[in-house]
Amino acid sequence: MKHAIKSVVLGLLLLLTNGSIAYAQDFKKGSEAYKKKDYATALREWRPLAAQGDADAQYNLGLIYDNGQGVTQDFAEALKWYRLSAAQGNGSAQYHLGLMYLSGEGVTQDYQEAAHWFRLVAALGGADAQYNLGVMYGNGDGVIKDNVYAHMWFNVAASNGNTGGAQSRDSIAKSMTAADISKAQDLARACVQKNFKGC
Repeated sequence: MKHAIKSVVLGLLLLLTNGSIAYAQDFKKGSEAYKKKDYATALREWRPLAAQGDADAQYNLGLIYDNGQGVTQDFAEALKWYRLSAAQGNGSAQYHLGLMYLSGEGVTQDYQEAAHWFRLVAALGGADAQYNLGVMYGNGDGVIKDNVYAHMWFNVAASNGNTGGAQSRDSIAKSMTAADISKAQDLARACVQKNFKGC
Protein backbone atom coordinates (compact mmCIF):
# COMPACT_ATOMS: atom_id res chain seq x y z
CA MET A 1 0.00 0.00 0.00
CA LYS A 2 2.83 2.42 0.90
CA HIS A 3 4.50 1.70 -2.45
CA ALA A 4 1.26 2.40 -4.34
CA ILE A 5 0.77 5.73 -2.56
CA LYS A 6 4.44 6.61 -3.12
CA SER A 7 4.06 5.81 -6.85
CA VAL A 8 0.94 7.94 -7.17
CA VAL A 9 2.61 10.88 -5.38
CA LEU A 10 5.74 10.49 -7.52
CA GLY A 11 3.59 10.36 -10.66
CA LEU A 12 1.73 13.52 -9.64
CA LEU A 13 4.98 15.31 -8.89
CA LEU A 14 6.37 14.36 -12.29
CA LEU A 15 3.16 15.47 -13.98
CA LEU A 16 3.18 18.79 -12.13
CA THR A 17 6.87 19.34 -12.79
CA ASN A 18 6.57 18.47 -16.48
CA GLY A 19 3.46 20.66 -16.71
CA SER A 20 5.33 23.57 -15.11
CA ILE A 21 8.25 23.13 -17.47
CA ALA A 22 5.95 23.06 -20.49
CA TYR A 23 4.04 26.01 -19.07
CA ALA A 24 7.23 28.04 -18.66
CA GLN A 25 8.46 27.03 -22.12
CA ASP A 26 5.16 28.16 -23.70
CA PHE A 27 5.38 31.52 -21.94
CA LYS A 28 9.02 31.94 -22.99
CA LYS A 29 8.17 30.96 -26.57
CA GLY A 30 5.45 33.63 -26.58
CA SER A 31 7.88 36.21 -25.17
CA GLU A 32 10.52 35.42 -27.79
CA ALA A 33 7.92 35.66 -30.55
CA TYR A 34 6.68 39.00 -29.18
CA LYS A 35 10.22 40.42 -29.20
CA LYS A 36 10.48 39.42 -32.87
CA LYS A 37 7.09 41.09 -33.52
CA ASP A 38 5.59 37.69 -34.35
CA TYR A 39 2.36 38.57 -32.57
CA ALA A 40 0.39 35.64 -33.99
CA THR A 41 2.73 33.15 -32.30
CA ALA A 42 2.80 35.19 -29.09
CA LEU A 43 -1.01 35.17 -28.99
CA ARG A 44 -1.14 31.45 -29.71
CA GLU A 45 1.28 30.71 -26.84
CA TRP A 46 -0.12 33.15 -24.28
CA ARG A 47 -3.87 32.77 -24.83
CA PRO A 48 -4.16 29.27 -23.23
CA LEU A 49 -1.96 30.36 -20.33
CA ALA A 50 -4.07 33.48 -19.80
CA ALA A 51 -7.26 31.39 -19.89
CA GLN A 52 -5.72 29.16 -17.18
CA GLY A 53 -5.19 32.24 -15.00
CA ASP A 54 -1.55 33.19 -15.60
CA ALA A 55 -1.37 36.89 -14.62
CA ASP A 56 1.65 37.65 -16.80
CA ALA A 57 0.06 36.08 -19.88
CA GLN A 58 -3.16 37.99 -19.14
CA TYR A 59 -1.22 41.25 -18.91
CA ASN A 60 0.58 40.50 -22.18
CA LEU A 61 -2.71 39.85 -23.96
CA GLY A 62 -4.01 43.14 -22.60
CA LEU A 63 -0.96 44.89 -24.01
CA ILE A 64 -1.38 43.27 -27.44
CA TYR A 65 -5.03 44.33 -27.67
CA ASP A 66 -4.33 47.76 -26.19
CA ASN A 67 -1.68 48.46 -28.84
CA GLY A 68 -3.31 46.56 -31.73
CA GLN A 69 -0.25 44.37 -32.23
CA GLY A 70 -1.17 41.64 -34.71
CA VAL A 71 -4.86 42.15 -33.92
CA THR A 72 -7.37 44.94 -34.38
CA GLN A 73 -6.96 47.37 -31.49
CA ASP A 74 -9.66 46.47 -29.00
CA PHE A 75 -9.76 48.43 -25.75
CA ALA A 76 -12.59 46.31 -24.33
CA GLU A 77 -10.52 43.15 -24.79
CA ALA A 78 -7.44 44.89 -23.37
CA LEU A 79 -9.47 46.03 -20.37
CA LYS A 80 -10.72 42.49 -19.77
CA TRP A 81 -7.21 41.00 -19.68
CA TYR A 82 -5.72 43.87 -17.67
CA ARG A 83 -8.48 43.52 -15.06
CA LEU A 84 -7.93 39.77 -14.71
CA SER A 85 -4.20 40.28 -14.29
CA ALA A 86 -4.57 43.29 -11.99
CA ALA A 87 -6.91 41.32 -9.71
CA GLN A 88 -3.97 38.97 -9.12
CA GLY A 89 -1.71 41.87 -8.15
CA ASN A 90 0.17 42.38 -11.43
CA GLY A 91 1.53 45.92 -11.09
CA SER A 92 1.99 46.43 -14.83
CA ALA A 93 -1.66 45.58 -15.46
CA GLN A 94 -2.73 47.86 -12.61
CA TYR A 95 -0.68 50.69 -14.09
CA HIS A 96 -2.21 50.23 -17.54
CA LEU A 97 -5.69 50.23 -16.03
CA GLY A 98 -4.80 53.55 -14.42
CA LEU A 99 -3.70 54.89 -17.81
CA MET A 100 -6.93 53.73 -19.45
CA TYR A 101 -9.07 55.46 -16.83
CA LEU A 102 -6.88 58.56 -16.96
CA SER A 103 -7.20 58.92 -20.74
CA GLY A 104 -10.70 57.46 -21.13
CA GLU A 105 -9.50 54.88 -23.66
CA GLY A 106 -11.94 51.97 -23.71
CA VAL A 107 -13.65 53.19 -20.54
CA THR A 108 -15.40 56.30 -19.35
CA GLN A 109 -12.71 58.69 -18.16
CA ASP A 110 -12.59 58.41 -14.38
CA TYR A 111 -9.80 60.22 -12.55
CA GLN A 112 -10.72 58.71 -9.19
CA GLU A 113 -10.45 55.21 -10.63
CA ALA A 114 -7.14 56.13 -12.28
CA ALA A 115 -5.82 57.41 -8.93
CA HIS A 116 -6.93 54.15 -7.26
CA TRP A 117 -4.88 52.04 -9.68
CA PHE A 118 -1.89 54.39 -9.57
CA ARG A 119 -1.90 54.24 -5.74
CA LEU A 120 -1.66 50.44 -5.84
CA VAL A 121 1.32 50.61 -8.19
CA ALA A 122 2.92 53.49 -6.27
CA ALA A 123 2.84 51.32 -3.13
CA LEU A 124 4.78 48.67 -5.09
CA GLY A 125 7.45 51.26 -5.89
CA GLY A 126 6.27 52.16 -9.39
CA ALA A 127 7.97 55.49 -10.11
CA ASP A 128 5.74 56.34 -13.11
CA ALA A 129 2.61 55.79 -11.03
CA GLN A 130 4.11 57.94 -8.27
CA TYR A 131 4.78 60.68 -10.83
CA ASN A 132 1.21 60.40 -12.20
CA LEU A 133 -0.15 60.85 -8.68
CA GLY A 134 1.93 64.02 -8.41
CA VAL A 135 0.35 65.32 -11.60
CA MET A 136 -3.12 64.40 -10.37
CA TYR A 137 -2.61 66.21 -7.04
CA GLY A 138 -1.15 69.20 -8.88
CA ASN A 139 -4.21 69.41 -11.14
CA GLY A 140 -6.86 68.21 -8.69
CA ASP A 141 -7.82 65.33 -11.01
CA GLY A 142 -9.62 62.61 -9.03
CA VAL A 143 -8.15 63.93 -5.78
CA ILE A 144 -8.33 67.23 -3.92
CA LYS A 145 -5.82 69.65 -5.43
CA ASP A 146 -2.91 69.75 -3.02
CA ASN A 147 0.52 71.10 -3.92
CA VAL A 148 2.08 69.56 -0.81
CA TYR A 149 1.08 66.05 -1.94
CA ALA A 150 1.96 66.83 -5.54
CA HIS A 151 5.46 67.89 -4.42
CA MET A 152 5.72 64.81 -2.20
CA TRP A 153 4.82 62.41 -5.03
CA PHE A 154 7.12 64.16 -7.52
CA ASN A 155 9.92 63.96 -4.95
CA VAL A 156 9.27 60.27 -4.26
CA ALA A 157 9.11 59.53 -8.00
CA ALA A 158 12.39 61.38 -8.59
CA SER A 159 14.13 59.49 -5.77
CA ASN A 160 12.80 56.30 -7.33
CA GLY A 161 14.23 57.01 -10.80
CA ASN A 162 11.48 58.92 -12.63
CA THR A 163 13.23 61.46 -14.85
CA GLY A 164 10.44 64.07 -14.80
CA GLY A 165 9.91 63.95 -11.05
CA ALA A 166 12.65 66.40 -10.04
CA GLN A 167 11.71 68.97 -12.68
CA SER A 168 8.00 68.81 -11.76
CA ARG A 169 8.84 69.00 -8.04
CA ASP A 170 10.97 72.10 -8.59
CA SER A 171 8.33 73.67 -10.81
CA ILE A 172 5.50 73.25 -8.32
CA ALA A 173 7.74 74.43 -5.46
CA LYS A 174 7.74 77.91 -7.03
CA SER A 175 4.10 78.32 -5.99
CA MET A 176 4.57 76.93 -2.46
CA THR A 177 5.60 78.45 0.85
CA ALA A 178 8.80 77.34 2.57
CA ALA A 179 6.66 75.67 5.27
CA ASP A 180 4.68 73.72 2.66
CA ILE A 181 7.88 72.59 0.92
CA SER A 182 9.29 71.43 4.26
CA LYS A 183 6.08 69.51 5.00
CA ALA A 184 6.18 67.89 1.53
CA GLN A 185 9.80 66.87 2.05
CA ASP A 186 8.95 65.32 5.42
CA LEU A 187 6.07 63.40 3.82
CA ALA A 188 8.35 62.18 1.02
CA ARG A 189 11.00 60.97 3.48
CA ALA A 190 8.35 59.16 5.53
CA CYS A 191 6.92 57.59 2.38
CA VAL A 192 10.31 56.25 1.28
CA GLN A 193 11.04 54.98 4.83
CA LYS A 194 7.70 53.12 4.81
CA ASN A 195 8.70 51.56 1.47
CA PHE A 196 5.90 53.54 -0.28
CA LYS A 197 3.12 51.95 1.80
CA GLY A 198 0.35 54.18 3.17
CA CYS A 199 1.65 57.42 1.68
